[in-house]
Parts: sequence; structure tokens; C-alpha cells
Amino acid sequence: MIEQMIIRYGEISLKGKNRSEFEQRLLNNLRRAVADMPSVRLHKAGGRILADVGGADLEVVERRLASVFGVVSLSPVEVCPLTLEDMALAAVSILNSEHEGRKATFKIEVKRTNKRFPLNSLEVAAEVGGRVLDALDNLTVDVHHPDSTIFVEVRDDGGYVYGTKLPAVGGLPVGSAGRVGLLLSGGIDSPVAGWLSLKRGVELEAIHFHSFPFTSQRALDKVETLAQILANWAGRVRLHTVYFTDVQTEIRKHCPESLGITIMRRMMVRIAEQIARERKLLSLVTGESLGQVASQTLESIRTINAVTNLPILRPLITEDKVDIMKRARQIGTYETSILPYEDCCTIFVPKSPRTRPRVEEAEEAEANLDVPNLVKEAVRRTTQKTFVAEEFVESVLPMV
Repeated sequence: MIEQMIIRYGEISLKGKNRSEFEQRLLNNLRRAVADMPSVRLHKAGGRILADVGGADLEVVERRLASVFGVVSLSPVEVCPLTLEDMALAAVSILNSEHEGRKATFKIEVKRTNKRFPLNSLEVAAEVGGRVLDALDNLTVDVHHPDSTIFVEVRDDGGYVYGTKLPAVGGLPVGSAGRVGLLLSGGIDSPVAGWLSLKRGVELEAIHFHSFPFTSQRALDKVETLAQILANWAGRVRLHTVYFTDVQTEIRKHCPESLGITIMRRMMVRIAEQIARERKLLSLVTGESLGQVASQTLESIRTINAVTNLPILRPLITEDKVDIMKRARQIGTYETSILPYEDCCTIFVPKSPRTRPRVEEAEEAEANLDVPNLVKEAVRRTTQKTFVAEEFVESVLPMV
């Protein structure tokens, strides 16, 4: 019976002197993912993390752990005494369960970290493989294109035998790269940008611009649902809801219609920057994709960026819409994002927006706006709500 799992991580192993910090962060996040399963125990062991399943549902544990950022793969493993006979018995058990008497091919791969073991890796593979052939007459060896590969690790504390490497979400542990502010709309793109940022190890605080009564309570509920989905991946997400109605009203009164979207984006960035400074966020994140809409041309991006020195990350900048939609389905945000409730980015869209606005003309268009006071009041009226993981993500995702 399988009672343990090997959990592998990738980039963390290259972190040098900081490696232990990344490993501990990953270990903490893994423990959070199975916090409601007290029988599961996790600990570091030789460049990997081992999970003692302790009688818990193995498939549920697999899905939970595979969806923790930083994990690249995992394997249910049979741990046995450090003898050739016991390692062969474990291999036979795994192969028998995989093929159930059907004809198939296999090979044995051995990693020997215990250099005191008397046989080297090739000798262990030959001995274990020979015992498997003696025990299962439906199997033959194929070292080039086998139906199954059995991995044997000869460790100090025993033999670790497994036949499956389950893909996991990858990336870096959430919390290992600082905190950022995600400009979260109700659309498809920004939640995906937030998820990709989580994959690179950041903690998220979401910033949403709400223009009640131009946008409805249902539109805000939709964004809160998206924040909750991201929190289920991240563990925790704080949502800042900015009262944006007065800003948009002033823009409509005093600015040329063709530059309305550009000015609106510049105001959003100013407000988000102020929230970021108060919350000590290191960067902003947006869901912009180059050329997707008028405000996402290089000229528009340059003009919008001009109002801040804070770094703005754009994880989707080179992505096609089809790819973004595919990712949204994988991470669980798509069905919420397509609900037909408008946000402040989709109301008041001009008939002919400027696609190549210059910084100088944007500044001229803003001359009649009391920019400092509008920013100050929007930040003052911003509300906060914190979302914590209420259900754990339980899917191994084929990430693209």
C-alpha cells in the first residue's frame, strides 16, 4: 500500500544561498493545502519533499499538492527496506497494478544517493529487473521505448520505488517574490495575469475600480468571485475596491471623448500607485496584451506608463486571446469572467478612441481635471476585503 509521495521542485534547487528560504516557503504552502487532512505529514528530504499520506485519500492528496505553486511533479512511492528483494517486490507490485497481466514492456531506472550500498546503479537495475522478469511472465524489457518505467532510488533510509511522475503546476512558491497590486477587472485577462504572477512567487493584492451606479452590484460580486478563485490558489488575496464614479464623471465632462480611455487608464494607474505605496507593494500587474484593444498599443502603453515610476508587469503582453481564454478555463476563472456584467472599463467607450495617443496631448487633455484631489478622494473612499482559500484547488492542470 502506498503511504508516501515524493514532491519535486525545479527552479528552487538553483537558488544557492537562498534555497532554504524557498524550500521552507514551499513546505509551508504545501502544509496549508492539506491543512484539513491532519494525517498527512510533510518534511524535507535530500532536495525533495516527502509526504506521509497517513491513510488519507491518495488521489485527493495528489491533486492538492500538484496545484501548489513551486511543485513541478510528484510521485506516489513505495518505501521498502534497502534490499534487492524488497525493491523488486515493490516494482512487481507497481507493474502488476498498472498492467494486470497484460503483455507490456518496462525498464528500471536507478538513482543511488546512498553510496554505501554495495551495488552501483546499473547493477541494481539489472538485479531488480531480473527479479521482475522472474515474477511476471507477461513483461519484457525495452530500455528505449518501454510501456512503463520503474524508478528506484537507493537512499540512506530505504528504497524508494515508483512508476509515475505526475505533472504539477510549477513555478515558484507564493510569497517568495514580494507583494504586487493586480488591477483586477471583471474580464478574462486580468485574473489570468494575476494567476501567472502567483506562479512567479508573488503575493497578490487586487485593485478593482467600481463605478456605481454605472456598474452594478452584480459586477462587483463577479469581481469578488474572481478574487476568491485567485485566493484559492494563493491562500489569501486582499481586494481594494476603488470608488471610481467621480473620476469617470469628471473625465466625461472635461476631456475629449477620443482620449477618454487613455485618461481613465492614467487615473487608474495613479490611484493604484498610491494604494501600492500605502500597502508597500513593489509593482503593479495588468492584463494587457499588445494590440488587443485601443488602450494596449505601444503608444497607449507608453502614454499610460508616463504617470508612474512604479514597475508595471504585463504577463500577457505577447499572448493571443485564444491562449488567454484557454488558460482562464484551466485555472477556473473563465466561466465567471464571461458573465454579462459590465465594469468601468467597458462603459463610456468612445466611438473612435485614439490608438496612438501622445503623452503631451494626454497631459493637455487632463488640464481641466483636479488630478491630485481626484486621486486623494478615490483612495480615501477605497474599501478592503480579504479573501482566504475556502476550497482547495483539486486538479492537475496540463499547463501550456
